[in-house]
Amino acid sequence: MNFAVRKRRAPLIIIVSLVDILIILLIFFVVSTSFKKDQPEVKINLPESKTAKKLPAELEHVIVSIDQNDEIKLDGRGMGVDELEGAVRDLPEARKSTLALQADKKASFGTIIKVMDALKLAGVRNLPAFTSEGK
Repeated sequence: MNFAVRKRRAPLIIIVSLVDILIILLIFFVVSTSFKKDQPEVKINLPESKTAKKLPAELEHVIVSIDQNDEIKLDGRGMGVDELEGAVRDLPEARKSTLALQADKKASFGTIIKVMDALKLAGVRNLPAFTSEGK
C-alpha cells in the first residue's frame, strides 16, 4: 500500500475582515471624539472668588477678555468698546448665549463697566465672568 503523501500547506490567516473592522473602529472614534477648541492665549490674572460656579465644559464660550492694560479682545481679536458692540451684535443668537467675560484683576473698573454696557446694548442678556478659585 502506497499512500500518496500530500504536502501540507501552511495555514493562512485572512486579515481582510480584520482590517475592515479596524477601519470602521477608527472612523467611529474620529467622528465621536469632541475636539477641544483652544482659546487664544491672553495673559490674565483672574480675580479670586469663593462662591464661583464652574461653567459647563461642553459649551464653547465666546470670550471677551480685558487684560491689565485695559486692552479688549473678542476671541483673541483686539478691538475697542465701539467695535466690540458691533462685533457682538453680528454674532448669531446661539453664540451670544455662550459669551463670557474674562477680566484681569488689575483691569480698571471703568473699562469693565464700559464692556458690560456695550455687551448689554448688543443684546447679551446673561454674562458669566471667569474667576479663579478663592483660598
